[in-house]
Amino acid sequence: MSRHSTIKILYTTDIHGSFFPYDFIERKPCTGSIARAASYIKAQRARYGKRLLLLDGGDVLQGQPTCYYSNFVAPDQPNMAARVLNELGYDAQAIGNHDIETGHAVYDKYIREANYAVLAANVVDAQTGKPYFKPYTLFVVDGVRIAVIGMVTAAIPYWLHESLWQGMQFQSISSCLQRWVNHVRSNEQADFVVGLFHSGYTGGIADTRYPENEAKVVAQQTMGIDIILFGHDHQQKQEVVGHADGSSTLLLNPSSNAHLMAELTLNLQITSGEVQKIDCKGELVSLEKQPIDDVFMQHFAADKQQVEDYTQQIVGRTAYALRTRDSFFCSSRFSDFIHDVQLSVAPATLSFNAPLKFDAVIAPGNIYVYDLFNLYTYENQLYVLYLTGQEIKQYLEYNYALWTQTMHNPADHLMRMEQGNDGHWRWQNLAFNFDTVAGINYEVDVRQPIGQKINILRLSNGAPFMLNQSYRVAMNSYRGNGGGELLTRGAGIPFEELPQRIVWVSRKDQRQIIMDYIQSNGTIAPEPHNNWHFVPIAWAEPALAIDKQLLFPKQS
Repeated sequence: MSRHSTIKILYTTDIHGSFFPYDFIERKPCTGSIARAASYIKAQRARYGKRLLLLDGGDVLQGQPTCYYSNFVAPDQPNMAARVLNELGYDAQAIGNHDIETGHAVYDKYIREANYAVLAANVVDAQTGKPYFKPYTLFVVDGVRIAVIGMVTAAIPYWLHESLWQGMQFQSISSCLQRWVNHVRSNEQADFVVGLFHSGYTGGIADTRYPENEAKVVAQQTMGIDIILFGHDHQQKQEVVGHADGSSTLLLNPSSNAHLMAELTLNLQITSGEVQKIDCKGELVSLEKQPIDDVFMQHFAADKQQVEDYTQQIVGRTAYALRTRDSFFCSSRFSDFIHDVQLSVAPATLSFNAPLKFDAVIAPGNIYVYDLFNLYTYENQLYVLYLTGQEIKQYLEYNYALWTQTMHNPADHLMRMEQGNDGHWRWQNLAFNFDTVAGINYEVDVRQPIGQKINILRLSNGAPFMLNQSYRVAMNSYRGNGGGELLTRGAGIPFEELPQRIVWVSRKDQRQIIMDYIQSNGTIAPEPHNNWHFVPIAWAEPALAIDKQLLFPKQS
């Protein structure tokens, strides 16, 4: 006896608090959001009923102020992210690195409140060696046994202080996935195996123990996994990887912030109780023109208003505009304001800081809570590490090599950038990996090759800078844990040694530290320190003017 069955799987990832069709940071409507996804989910559920699975790839607890408000301002209320996903009937989720960044108190409570399985098979209990989170879950859908195995990027120790993931050990996905696939195939008699990964396609941190992005390599190496739904890198992707035995693995990544949804349609023939795969189709569905679900919005109207009221609170005032874009070209009001804040709180002589966005701005006048989410996106802690003068120089050489190229004549570009097919010029790196330093005076010679560009003149207080002396340096926890690899690949400090270098950790996150600083001062009027320059000026200034105009053609 034979019958046909169609099963639908819907997948979101990296929602980052985009629950409503409104960006609380930019203060304008947005085209993505779970409110739009809700209408699509409900339409599909009306058609497929219990033959629909709804999955998520993690990073739901950090991003928009919706998350911060629920996690830290009103933590006694049920977590908004759990309530949103519960309301839509999610079945399983892989935990993400930004979920873990919220700390045990937040994500432990979140998991307790979730009506869906929160998965991560490659995170083990440091004491017992057993899975810390639930490793997988099994669904029997119309008689078909579907196993969903969760995984999270193993690179978390590169970004987060151990206190945030205390009791856990992270394994690479490639080191343990085949074992779990074999387990669900043999022990659970799974007909289909779905990998639910919070790990990107490829690239990122390439540490052999803690690789960041493994979707591609495990799709190529793992037998018996039918589908890999992944995220973390915010890059939409659809690909089929073939295997030597004729089988294949479908990979789908719908990017971030609920602009897209991955949709899988499994068309199956079931003969005498045995499942035969006929067809598995995957696509990325745009949510940007989906109608906003009014029932969803009404259900969470009070939550939305609470977040709106919170973000519109006035923190203080600024006498000048603070623009992140200026930080890439010279000593700027924005970067040096952050340096001033860090050095006012941390017991340090020097400060490292990078803008977290390419082109965010606070206009002169009132500073609102939402402004600080724009300028300081993540809830990093503030660290102090000790580094030698030589390590600081190597750090700077590596850092500026990510952003600048060697000029051979005055007509060359100074910045490392490229022109896209659309004619627009873009950076070849990420904003949060361009650090400047306060506390020393230094020059960046644009004519010199990589590794020979930095000339440190002195400490900014006039004292000599010594390569063999140790200095206490303030920096955010992302950088201090190894994020961006500026301390490891750049300064040459072994990753295992970084925890020993940390001599101070802030109790509050950096955004709150910045808020406190502004509130205590009332009005801020930051000035550039002018402690670093590109030289020679005759080459650098014209090149910078041209590159800035190409990268930021709409000046304000």
